[in-house]
Amino acid sequence: MRGESTGADPAGVDCRIDAVEVHAFEIPTDGPDGREQDGTLEWESTTMVLVRVHAGGRTGLGYTYGDVSVASFVSSKLAPLLRGQAVSSPPAHWHRMGRQIRNAGRPGVGAMALSAVDVALWDLKARLLDLPLVRLLPAYHDRVPVYGSGGFTNYSLDRLAGQLTGWVEQGIPRLKLKTSREPERDPRRLDAVREAVGDAPELFTDANGALARKEALYWARRFHEEWDVRWFEEPVGSPDVAGLRMLRDRGPERLEIAAGEYAYTARDFADLVDGPAVDCLQADVTRCGGITGLLEVAGLSAAGHLDLSAHCAPAISAHAFCAVRRLRHLEYFHDHVRIEDLLFEGTLSPDGGALRPDTVRPGLGLEIKWADAERYRAYGTRPV
Repeated sequence: MRGESTGADPAGVDCRIDAVEVHAFEIPTDGPDGREQDGTLEWESTTMVLVRVHAGGRTGLGYTYGDVSVASFVSSKLAPLLRGQAVSSPPAHWHRMGRQIRNAGRPGVGAMALSAVDVALWDLKARLLDLPLVRLLPAYHDRVPVYGSGGFTNYSLDRLAGQLTGWVEQGIPRLKLKTSREPERDPRRLDAVREAVGDAPELFTDANGALARKEALYWARRFHEEWDVRWFEEPVGSPDVAGLRMLRDRGPERLEIAAGEYAYTARDFADLVDGPAVDCLQADVTRCGGITGLLEVAGLSAAGHLDLSAHCAPAISAHAFCAVRRLRHLEYFHDHVRIEDLLFEGTLSPDGGALRPDTVRPGLGLEIKWADAERYRAYGTRPV
């Protein structure tokens, strides 16, 4: 059975990279009137930037979610650096790419571009060895617990309650909704959710940095006391490390403060760990430098005695976060679940409140549904 034995020559990972392809697909949201909202942003579409790296007759894929400019960044700065190089060591390529983009901009777009390429290199190596990616990585776990995430601020109460109830029916015991765009509306929204799902599921909230420090402290206490909320994500903006630390120190003991999805470099994460500023650290494998970057963040979280939670991209995170010793859970985000199901064969569904990596198919176990993807193309051309 594929994945149980390699059936491949391990020396194959020393073959050279033939080509790097870059694609981008812009997928409209399915929110009310074609829009979705959180505490600080409104959007009508989400763009996936997809990278494919070819070597030895195999192809690895990686992706990130960002502006289409990430695709051109990969094409201009990273792809030329890889062609003709051996596949064997993704971390060595990660280091070389990081130096290459120093002056072009390492955080933000640069980190997202680097992340997509790094994931593709790890996927390619696993495919050349005929191994599932989780078995190539130094895995501590064989599954990643998930929490359902969506609950956008422009949802009607019926749609909000229905979405969260749907996750409970899938066996997911943790649920998150967006809050704080119009704080005065949140009590009705939380009442509707608790009435729909009952008292058993853990309830999480995410302000996406919408609140000032004292305002966030007020809502942290209300969220916990009135609706038993256990997780308050980005109550203030991620750059406000002092504000996060104040909320962690002064908020209710059983309400955890979380942040890290917008951390791009090791220094960003170190700032959150020092102190610490959060109760649970978050990382996005498609922003923090890919799998190689994530392994560094996992070391920081362990050294700081903090759990690490996966931000989105479930098809990648289900494999990657098995290699995180202080694993907490994975954000099973409505938009990314929908997009990955639309664009890929081989995505995963929750089983017992967790995602279990496919140990039969090599690499990430994903294949692109080109015919379905083409209508959303924003960059690149379909392979012949």
